[in-house]
Amino acid sequence: MQRITNTGRVNLGHLFWLRSLAIIGQLATIAVVEKFFGVHLPLPAMLTVIGLEIAFNALTWVRVKGARSETNLELLGQLWVDLGALSGLLFLSGGTTNPFVSLYLPSLAIAAAVLPWTHMIWLAIFAMCCYVALGFDSVPLNLDNPANLFDYYRSGMWVNFMVSVGLIAWFVARMSSALRVRDAMLGEAQQQLLRDERAVALGVQAATVAHEMGTPLSTIAVITEELRDAARSDKGLAPYADDIALLERQMTLCTSALARLRSRASHSSPRERLGDWLAGFSEQWRLRHPQAKLEQPALPANDVWLDDTTAIGQILTILLDNAARASRDNVKLKAAVADAFVEFDVLDSGPGIAPALRAQLGAAPVDSTQGGHGVGLYLAFSAAARLGGQLELLNSEPHGTRAILRVPAAASSSSESKETP
Repeated sequence: MQRITNTGRVNLGHLFWLRSLAIIGQLATIAVVEKFFGVHLPLPAMLTVIGLEIAFNALTWVRVKGARSETNLELLGQLWVDLGALSGLLFLSGGTTNPFVSLYLPSLAIAAAVLPWTHMIWLAIFAMCCYVALGFDSVPLNLDNPANLFDYYRSGMWVNFMVSVGLIAWFVARMSSALRVRDAMLGEAQQQLLRDERAVALGVQAATVAHEMGTPLSTIAVITEELRDAARSDKGLAPYADDIALLERQMTLCTSALARLRSRASHSSPRERLGDWLAGFSEQWRLRHPQAKLEQPALPANDVWLDDTTAIGQILTILLDNAARASRDNVKLKAAVADAFVEFDVLDSGPGIAPALRAQLGAAPVDSTQGGHGVGLYLAFSAAARLGGQLELLNSEPHGTRAILRVPAAASSSSESKETP
Protein backbone atom coordinates (compact mmCIF):
# COMPACT_ATOMS: atom_id res chain seq x y z
CA MET A 1 0.00 0.00 0.00
CA GLN A 2 2.98 2.28 0.31
CA ARG A 3 3.14 2.73 -3.42
CA ILE A 4 -0.46 3.99 -3.42
CA THR A 5 0.14 6.75 -0.88
CA ASN A 6 3.34 7.88 -2.57
CA THR A 7 2.08 8.10 -6.16
CA GLY A 8 1.79 11.91 -5.90
CA ARG A 9 5.38 12.24 -4.68
CA VAL A 10 6.50 10.25 -7.73
CA ASN A 11 4.80 12.86 -9.92
CA LEU A 12 6.50 15.74 -8.11
CA GLY A 13 9.87 14.01 -8.38
CA HIS A 14 9.36 13.62 -12.12
CA LEU A 15 8.54 17.30 -12.43
CA PHE A 16 11.78 18.16 -10.61
CA TRP A 17 13.91 16.10 -12.98
CA LEU A 18 12.05 17.34 -16.05
CA ARG A 19 12.61 20.92 -14.95
CA SER A 20 16.28 20.17 -14.36
CA LEU A 21 16.59 18.81 -17.90
CA ALA A 22 14.68 21.82 -19.23
CA ILE A 23 17.09 24.22 -17.51
CA ILE A 24 20.09 22.38 -18.95
CA GLY A 25 18.46 22.43 -22.39
CA GLN A 26 17.69 26.15 -22.14
CA LEU A 27 21.27 27.04 -21.21
CA ALA A 28 22.65 24.78 -23.96
CA THR A 29 20.31 26.28 -26.57
CA ILE A 30 21.25 29.84 -25.61
CA ALA A 31 24.96 29.01 -25.84
CA VAL A 32 24.61 27.24 -29.23
CA VAL A 33 22.54 29.93 -30.97
CA GLU A 34 24.79 32.71 -29.63
CA LYS A 35 28.01 31.03 -30.70
CA PHE A 36 27.13 29.20 -33.94
CA PHE A 37 24.00 30.80 -35.39
CA GLY A 38 24.73 34.48 -34.88
CA VAL A 39 21.61 35.09 -32.77
CA HIS A 40 21.95 37.86 -30.19
CA LEU A 41 19.66 37.35 -27.19
CA PRO A 42 18.98 39.58 -24.14
CA LEU A 43 21.19 37.41 -21.95
CA PRO A 44 20.76 39.27 -18.61
CA ALA A 45 16.98 39.01 -18.72
CA MET A 46 16.97 35.39 -19.93
CA LEU A 47 19.57 34.29 -17.36
CA THR A 48 17.47 35.99 -14.68
CA VAL A 49 14.46 33.89 -15.68
CA ILE A 50 16.58 30.72 -15.69
CA GLY A 51 18.07 31.66 -12.30
CA LEU A 52 14.57 31.95 -10.85
CA GLU A 53 13.79 28.53 -12.31
CA ILE A 54 16.86 27.08 -10.60
CA ALA A 55 15.88 28.59 -7.25
CA PHE A 56 12.32 27.27 -7.57
CA ASN A 57 13.62 23.85 -8.54
CA ALA A 58 15.85 23.79 -5.46
CA LEU A 59 12.77 24.42 -3.31
CA THR A 60 10.97 21.66 -5.20
CA TRP A 61 13.78 19.23 -4.35
CA VAL A 62 13.44 20.08 -0.67
CA ARG A 63 9.71 19.47 -1.04
CA VAL A 64 10.27 16.11 -2.75
CA LYS A 65 12.37 14.97 0.22
CA GLY A 66 9.60 15.94 2.64
CA ALA A 67 7.27 13.35 4.12
CA ARG A 68 4.01 15.25 3.57
CA SER A 69 2.07 14.32 0.44
CA GLU A 70 1.34 17.16 -1.94
CA THR A 71 -2.06 18.07 -3.35
CA ASN A 72 -3.27 18.44 -6.90
CA LEU A 73 -3.28 22.19 -6.37
CA GLU A 74 0.44 22.09 -5.63
CA LEU A 75 1.10 20.10 -8.80
CA LEU A 76 -0.95 22.68 -10.69
CA GLY A 77 1.26 25.42 -9.23
CA GLN A 78 4.40 23.55 -10.29
CA LEU A 79 3.24 23.28 -13.90
CA TRP A 80 2.00 26.88 -13.81
CA VAL A 81 5.51 28.04 -12.90
CA ASP A 82 6.96 25.96 -15.76
CA LEU A 83 4.59 27.52 -18.29
CA GLY A 84 5.31 31.00 -16.89
CA ALA A 85 9.07 30.51 -17.21
CA LEU A 86 8.66 29.16 -20.76
CA SER A 87 6.49 32.16 -21.66
CA GLY A 88 9.10 34.57 -20.27
CA LEU A 89 11.90 32.98 -22.29
CA LEU A 90 9.76 32.93 -25.45
CA PHE A 91 8.87 36.61 -24.93
CA LEU A 92 12.59 37.46 -24.88
CA SER A 93 13.37 35.35 -27.98
CA GLY A 94 10.85 36.11 -30.71
CA GLY A 95 7.49 35.09 -29.21
CA THR A 96 5.36 32.94 -31.52
CA THR A 97 8.07 33.09 -34.21
CA ASN A 98 10.33 31.04 -31.93
CA PRO A 99 10.25 27.37 -33.08
CA PHE A 100 10.20 26.23 -29.45
CA VAL A 101 6.78 27.80 -28.86
CA SER A 102 5.14 24.39 -29.28
CA LEU A 103 6.78 23.25 -26.03
CA TYR A 104 3.50 24.35 -24.47
CA LEU A 105 2.01 21.06 -25.70
CA PRO A 106 4.25 18.63 -23.73
CA SER A 107 3.59 20.64 -20.57
CA LEU A 108 -0.15 20.37 -21.14
CA ALA A 109 0.16 16.64 -21.87
CA ILE A 110 1.98 16.18 -18.56
CA ALA A 111 -0.74 18.17 -16.80
CA ALA A 112 -3.41 15.97 -18.35
CA ALA A 113 -1.61 12.88 -16.97
CA VAL A 114 -1.30 14.05 -13.36
CA LEU A 115 -4.14 16.51 -12.73
CA PRO A 116 -7.94 16.33 -12.63
CA TRP A 117 -9.68 17.81 -15.65
CA THR A 118 -10.87 20.84 -13.67
CA HIS A 119 -7.27 21.85 -12.88
CA MET A 120 -6.22 20.97 -16.41
CA ILE A 121 -8.73 23.43 -17.88
CA TRP A 122 -7.25 26.35 -15.92
CA LEU A 123 -3.75 25.46 -17.04
CA ALA A 124 -4.87 25.18 -20.67
CA ILE A 125 -6.54 28.58 -20.48
CA PHE A 126 -3.34 30.08 -19.03
CA ALA A 127 -1.26 28.53 -21.86
CA MET A 128 -3.63 29.90 -24.52
CA CYS A 129 -3.56 33.38 -22.98
CA CYS A 130 0.24 33.33 -22.96
CA TYR A 131 0.35 32.21 -26.58
CA VAL A 132 -2.06 34.96 -27.66
CA ALA A 133 -0.08 37.57 -25.70
CA LEU A 134 3.18 36.46 -27.34
CA GLY A 135 1.54 36.94 -30.75
CA PHE A 136 0.91 40.58 -29.95
CA ASP A 137 4.12 41.56 -28.19
CA SER A 138 7.60 40.05 -27.84
CA VAL A 139 11.28 40.90 -28.21
CA PRO A 140 12.24 40.12 -31.85
CA LEU A 141 15.24 37.97 -32.63
CA ASN A 142 18.42 39.84 -33.50
CA LEU A 143 20.22 37.89 -36.26
CA ASP A 144 23.54 38.61 -37.94
CA ASN A 145 22.11 37.23 -41.19
CA PRO A 146 18.28 37.54 -41.33
CA ALA A 147 18.25 35.63 -44.64
CA ASN A 148 18.99 32.40 -42.72
CA LEU A 149 15.90 32.80 -40.52
CA PHE A 150 13.94 30.04 -42.29
CA ASP A 151 16.80 27.55 -42.00
CA TYR A 152 17.16 28.38 -38.33
CA TYR A 153 13.43 28.03 -37.82
CA ARG A 154 13.35 24.62 -39.55
CA SER A 155 16.29 23.35 -37.46
CA GLY A 156 14.61 24.61 -34.31
CA MET A 157 11.36 22.89 -35.24
CA TRP A 158 13.22 19.61 -35.75
CA VAL A 159 14.87 19.84 -32.33
CA ASN A 160 11.59 20.91 -30.76
CA PHE A 161 9.77 17.92 -32.26
CA MET A 162 12.35 15.45 -30.95
CA VAL A 163 12.27 17.00 -27.46
CA SER A 164 8.47 17.03 -27.37
CA VAL A 165 8.20 13.39 -28.44
CA GLY A 166 10.76 12.33 -25.85
CA LEU A 167 9.08 14.23 -23.02
CA ILE A 168 5.58 12.99 -23.79
CA ALA A 169 6.64 9.39 -24.36
CA TRP A 170 8.77 9.20 -21.20
CA PHE A 171 6.63 11.10 -18.72
CA VAL A 172 3.18 10.00 -19.80
CA ALA A 173 4.33 6.36 -20.02
CA ARG A 174 5.77 6.53 -16.49
CA MET A 175 2.63 8.12 -15.11
CA SER A 176 0.40 5.57 -16.81
CA SER A 177 2.53 2.78 -15.36
CA ALA A 178 2.26 4.27 -11.87
CA LEU A 179 -1.51 4.54 -12.22
CA ARG A 180 -1.77 0.92 -13.36
CA VAL A 181 0.29 -0.21 -10.37
CA ARG A 182 -1.92 1.83 -8.04
CA ASP A 183 -5.09 0.36 -9.54
CA ALA A 184 -3.69 -3.16 -9.23
CA MET A 185 -2.78 -2.63 -5.58
CA LEU A 186 -6.17 -1.09 -4.85
CA GLY A 187 -7.82 -4.14 -6.38
CA GLU A 188 -5.63 -6.43 -4.29
CA ALA A 189 -6.47 -4.45 -1.14
CA GLN A 190 -10.17 -4.74 -1.90
CA GLN A 191 -9.85 -8.50 -2.37
CA GLN A 192 -7.95 -8.77 0.92
CA LEU A 193 -10.63 -6.73 2.68
CA LEU A 194 -13.31 -9.03 1.27
CA ARG A 195 -11.40 -12.11 2.47
CA ASP A 196 -10.98 -10.56 5.93
CA GLU A 197 -14.70 -9.79 6.12
CA ARG A 198 -15.54 -13.38 5.22
CA ALA A 199 -13.05 -14.67 7.80
CA VAL A 200 -14.56 -12.44 10.49
CA ALA A 201 -18.06 -13.63 9.61
CA LEU A 202 -16.94 -17.26 9.84
CA GLY A 203 -15.20 -16.51 13.14
CA VAL A 204 -18.42 -15.07 14.59
CA GLN A 205 -20.31 -18.16 13.47
CA ALA A 206 -17.63 -20.41 15.01
CA ALA A 207 -17.91 -18.56 18.32
CA THR A 208 -21.69 -18.95 18.25
CA VAL A 209 -21.46 -22.67 17.52
CA ALA A 210 -18.85 -23.11 20.28
CA HIS A 211 -21.22 -21.43 22.74
CA GLU A 212 -24.10 -23.65 21.67
CA MET A 213 -21.95 -26.81 21.98
CA GLY A 214 -21.18 -26.20 25.64
CA THR A 215 -24.38 -27.69 27.08
CA PRO A 216 -24.52 -30.81 24.82
CA LEU A 217 -20.89 -31.60 25.54
CA SER A 218 -21.48 -31.31 29.27
CA THR A 219 -24.43 -33.70 28.99
CA ILE A 220 -22.36 -36.20 26.98
CA ALA A 221 -19.52 -35.95 29.51
CA VAL A 222 -21.89 -36.77 32.40
CA ILE A 223 -23.37 -39.76 30.56
CA THR A 224 -19.91 -41.03 29.62
CA GLU A 225 -18.77 -40.83 33.23
CA GLU A 226 -21.84 -42.78 34.33
CA LEU A 227 -21.19 -45.45 31.69
CA ARG A 228 -17.59 -45.77 32.83
CA ASP A 229 -18.66 -46.27 36.43
CA ALA A 230 -21.32 -48.76 35.37
CA ALA A 231 -18.83 -50.74 33.28
CA ARG A 232 -16.80 -51.51 36.42
CA SER A 233 -19.66 -53.50 37.95
CA ASP A 234 -21.77 -54.50 34.95
CA LYS A 235 -20.27 -57.41 33.02
CA GLY A 236 -22.41 -56.56 30.00
CA LEU A 237 -20.68 -53.17 29.65
CA ALA A 238 -17.17 -54.43 30.46
CA PRO A 239 -16.27 -55.21 26.78
CA TYR A 240 -16.96 -51.55 25.96
CA ALA A 241 -14.54 -50.14 28.54
CA ASP A 242 -11.92 -49.27 25.92
CA ASP A 243 -14.53 -47.57 23.74
CA ILE A 244 -15.76 -45.56 26.71
CA ALA A 245 -12.18 -44.53 27.52
CA LEU A 246 -11.69 -43.44 23.89
CA LEU A 247 -14.94 -41.48 24.07
CA GLU A 248 -13.69 -39.72 27.20
CA ARG A 249 -10.44 -38.76 25.47
CA GLN A 250 -12.37 -37.39 22.53
CA MET A 251 -14.57 -35.40 24.92
CA THR A 252 -11.44 -34.00 26.53
CA LEU A 253 -10.22 -32.87 23.13
CA CYS A 254 -13.53 -31.11 22.45
CA THR A 255 -13.54 -29.29 25.76
CA SER A 256 -9.87 -28.35 25.29
CA ALA A 257 -10.68 -26.88 21.88
CA LEU A 258 -13.46 -24.77 23.37
CA ALA A 259 -11.14 -23.67 26.18
CA ARG A 260 -8.50 -22.58 23.62
CA LEU A 261 -11.13 -20.63 21.73
CA ARG A 262 -12.15 -18.75 24.88
CA SER A 263 -8.51 -18.21 25.87
CA ARG A 264 -7.56 -16.83 22.45
CA ALA A 265 -10.43 -14.35 22.62
CA SER A 266 -9.14 -12.88 25.90
CA HIS A 267 -5.38 -13.53 25.91
CA SER A 268 -2.52 -13.35 23.41
CA SER A 269 -1.10 -16.59 22.04
CA PRO A 270 1.86 -18.06 23.97
CA ARG A 271 5.37 -17.87 22.56
CA GLU A 272 6.98 -21.31 22.47
CA ARG A 273 10.08 -23.12 21.29
CA LEU A 274 9.44 -24.79 17.93
CA GLY A 275 10.77 -28.23 18.81
CA ASP A 276 8.92 -28.51 22.12
CA TRP A 277 5.66 -27.20 20.70
CA LEU A 278 5.78 -29.44 17.63
CA ALA A 279 6.24 -32.59 19.72
CA GLY A 280 3.25 -31.75 21.91
CA PHE A 281 1.15 -30.75 18.92
CA SER A 282 1.84 -34.05 17.13
CA GLU A 283 0.82 -36.09 20.15
CA GLN A 284 -2.37 -34.08 20.58
CA TRP A 285 -3.31 -34.54 16.92
CA ARG A 286 -2.81 -38.31 17.23
CA LEU A 287 -5.48 -38.31 19.92
CA ARG A 288 -7.88 -36.69 17.47
CA HIS A 289 -7.18 -39.32 14.79
CA PRO A 290 -6.09 -42.55 16.52
CA GLN A 291 -6.67 -44.57 13.32
CA ALA A 292 -4.44 -42.36 11.17
CA LYS A 293 -0.71 -43.09 10.88
CA LEU A 294 1.27 -39.86 11.30
CA GLU A 295 4.97 -40.05 10.52
CA GLN A 296 6.89 -38.56 13.44
CA PRO A 297 8.32 -35.18 12.35
CA ALA A 298 12.01 -34.48 12.89
CA LEU A 299 12.35 -31.79 15.54
CA PRO A 300 14.21 -28.66 14.35
CA ALA A 301 16.90 -26.80 16.27
CA ASN A 302 15.98 -25.73 19.81
CA ASP A 303 16.83 -22.06 19.28
CA VAL A 304 13.89 -21.49 16.91
CA TRP A 305 10.76 -19.93 18.40
CA LEU A 306 7.21 -19.27 17.23
CA ASP A 307 5.14 -16.27 18.27
CA ASP A 308 1.56 -17.42 17.60
CA THR A 309 1.51 -21.16 18.20
CA THR A 310 -2.28 -21.19 18.60
CA ALA A 311 -2.91 -19.89 15.08
CA ILE A 312 -0.19 -22.10 13.59
CA GLY A 313 -1.64 -25.11 15.39
CA GLN A 314 -5.09 -24.36 14.00
CA ILE A 315 -3.73 -24.17 10.44
CA LEU A 316 -1.76 -27.41 10.77
CA THR A 317 -4.76 -29.15 12.33
CA ILE A 318 -6.89 -28.25 9.32
CA LEU A 319 -4.20 -29.44 6.90
CA LEU A 320 -3.58 -32.69 8.79
CA ASP A 321 -7.30 -33.41 9.14
CA ASN A 322 -7.73 -33.05 5.38
CA ALA A 323 -4.69 -35.27 4.79
CA ALA A 324 -6.05 -37.92 7.17
CA ARG A 325 -9.37 -37.97 5.36
CA ALA A 326 -7.58 -38.40 2.03
CA SER A 327 -5.19 -41.18 3.18
CA ARG A 328 -5.34 -42.49 6.74
CA ASP A 329 -2.42 -44.87 6.23
CA ASN A 330 0.15 -42.29 5.13
CA VAL A 331 0.24 -38.77 6.60
CA LYS A 332 3.56 -36.95 6.94
CA LEU A 333 4.42 -33.74 8.79
CA LYS A 334 7.82 -32.15 8.25
CA ALA A 335 9.33 -28.95 9.63
CA ALA A 336 12.39 -26.99 8.52
CA VAL A 337 13.88 -23.54 9.09
CA ALA A 338 15.27 -21.41 6.26
CA ASP A 339 15.75 -17.65 5.73
CA ALA A 340 14.06 -16.62 9.00
CA PHE A 341 10.98 -18.66 8.08
CA VAL A 342 9.65 -21.93 9.47
CA GLU A 343 8.30 -24.23 6.75
CA PHE A 344 5.82 -26.99 7.57
CA ASP A 345 5.09 -29.67 4.97
CA VAL A 346 1.96 -31.81 5.20
CA LEU A 347 1.90 -34.69 2.70
CA ASP A 348 -0.66 -37.38 1.97
CA SER A 349 -0.97 -40.19 -0.58
CA GLY A 350 -4.59 -39.60 -1.52
CA PRO A 351 -6.07 -38.87 -4.94
CA GLY A 352 -4.93 -35.24 -4.85
CA ILE A 353 -6.82 -32.06 -5.65
CA ALA A 354 -8.12 -31.23 -9.11
CA PRO A 355 -6.20 -28.30 -10.66
CA ALA A 356 -9.39 -26.28 -11.17
CA LEU A 357 -10.45 -26.81 -7.55
CA ARG A 358 -6.96 -26.10 -6.18
CA ALA A 359 -6.95 -22.70 -7.89
CA GLN A 360 -10.16 -21.74 -6.05
CA LEU A 361 -9.14 -22.91 -2.58
CA GLY A 362 -8.30 -20.02 -0.28
CA ALA A 363 -10.29 -17.46 -2.27
CA ALA A 364 -13.67 -18.63 -0.94
CA PRO A 365 -15.23 -21.73 0.66
CA VAL A 366 -15.48 -24.41 -2.04
CA ASP A 367 -17.31 -27.76 -1.86
CA SER A 368 -14.98 -30.73 -2.35
CA THR A 369 -15.62 -34.21 -3.77
CA GLN A 370 -15.06 -35.70 -0.29
CA GLY A 371 -18.01 -33.90 1.26
CA GLY A 372 -16.15 -30.93 2.70
CA HIS A 373 -17.11 -27.32 2.14
CA GLY A 374 -13.64 -25.75 2.03
CA VAL A 375 -14.28 -23.56 5.07
CA GLY A 376 -11.28 -24.92 6.96
CA LEU A 377 -8.86 -24.30 4.10
CA TYR A 378 -10.34 -20.85 3.55
CA LEU A 379 -9.70 -19.98 7.20
CA ALA A 380 -6.21 -21.54 6.97
CA PHE A 381 -5.27 -19.31 4.03
CA SER A 382 -6.61 -16.23 5.83
CA ALA A 383 -4.78 -17.09 9.06
CA ALA A 384 -1.49 -17.70 7.21
CA ALA A 385 -1.72 -14.30 5.52
CA ARG A 386 -2.54 -12.65 8.86
CA LEU A 387 0.62 -14.18 10.35
CA GLY A 388 2.72 -12.72 7.54
CA GLY A 389 3.21 -16.17 6.03
CA GLN A 390 2.00 -18.15 3.06
CA LEU A 391 0.05 -21.35 2.40
CA GLU A 392 0.52 -23.26 -0.84
CA LEU A 393 -1.06 -26.45 -2.19
CA LEU A 394 0.93 -28.59 -4.65
CA ASN A 395 0.80 -32.04 -6.20
CA SER A 396 2.84 -34.68 -4.38
CA GLU A 397 4.83 -37.40 -6.16
CA PRO A 398 3.82 -39.98 -7.21
CA HIS A 399 0.31 -38.96 -6.10
CA GLY A 400 -1.37 -37.07 -3.31
CA THR A 401 -1.27 -33.50 -2.09
CA ARG A 402 1.49 -31.43 -0.49
CA ALA A 403 0.51 -28.44 1.66
CA ILE A 404 3.32 -26.01 2.50
CA LEU A 405 2.89 -23.50 5.33
CA ARG A 406 5.56 -20.81 5.72
CA VAL A 407 5.47 -18.54 8.78
CA PRO A 408 8.06 -16.10 10.15
CA ALA A 409 10.31 -17.47 12.87
CA ALA A 410 10.49 -15.44 16.08
CA ALA A 411 13.70 -14.05 17.51
CA SER A 412 15.57 -16.17 20.05
CA SER A 413 14.06 -15.87 23.51
CA SER A 414 17.53 -15.85 25.10
CA SER A 415 18.40 -12.57 23.43
CA GLU A 416 15.25 -10.98 24.86
CA SER A 417 15.97 -12.25 28.38
CA LYS A 418 19.43 -10.70 28.28
CA GLU A 419 17.97 -7.31 27.46
CA THR A 420 15.42 -7.55 30.29
CA PRO A 421 16.83 -6.01 33.50
